Amino acid sequence: MHTKLTRRANRPAPQKNKTQRNAGFTVTEVVVASALLMIAIVPILKSLTTAHVSTSRIDQKTKSLVLAQGKLEQIRARSIYHYSDDFAETSSVLEGSYLCNVTDTSAGTNLRTITVSVGFDGNGNGSLESGEIEITLSTYIARRW
Repeated sequence: MHTKLTRRANRPAPQKNKTQRNAGFTVTEVVVASALLMIAIVPILKSLTTAHVSTSRIDQKTKSLVLAQGKLEQIRARSIYHYSDDFAETSSVLEGSYLCNVTDTSAGTNLRTITVSVGFDGNGNGSLESGEIEITLSTYIARRW
């Protein structure tokens, strides 16, 4: 069974209407769209940078709080059997670049005030300065027996 093929070579190309022929973008349209996109991206990048900085600060404060609570619990546990020890420390390393200052003041013979200050050593000098302190916790410790 043979089928007869028709030749299309002699047929003229189908006519496109005017909107199909002009369906691309002009250089001007591309430049304007790019400029608008650049203007919109700058505030978005600025807000993302601000959000990142805020997240980093919150992470530092949260870590400082956890470390300060842990140090305070450690002192409380130690004070049960070693109440007469001096718990004061200056710029002791807790973890990585997080440092701790502990002040120990006696409010009487059977009551002491312990203050723990923790922060991130931002300038890397190995000492916790007032501008680097993130968290300060205070508690009273009483003689148990």
